[in-house]
Amino acid sequence: MLLNKTVSQSYYQQIWYTVQQIPAGKVASYGQIADLAGLPGRARLVGKALGAAPKELALPWYRVLRSDRSLAFAAGSDTAKQQRQLLQQEGVLLKNNRVRKDDLWQPDLMDLLFRLKY
Repeated sequence: MLLNKTVSQSYYQQIWYTVQQIPAGKVASYGQIADLAGLPGRARLVGKALGAAPKELALPWYRVLRSDRSLAFAAGSDTAKQQRQLLQQEGVLLKNNRVRKDDLWQPDLMDLLFRLKY
């Protein structure tokens, strides 16, 4: 059991680091974060890692969306309202609870080679 906890913590750290790389004004999907963190197919793990993140990390969790570019939380919920507000403060526009394609994070070659570790 200790091994699984250690492995999960390592995965969480990979995810947290990757989420920290999303620039202000840009968004990424859970699946994209999993891929960039070296954990392809583990989109649900991204959600778990974000939920388990220590507050002192100050992760920009609100920049992570569903694969269809919609908010990650149920429409009208307090968390969805908070996510919308934080994104709008960064200039991300939403229409029908979805972000424009222009606001998707597309890491460039320098990011992929030198900033992202996994």
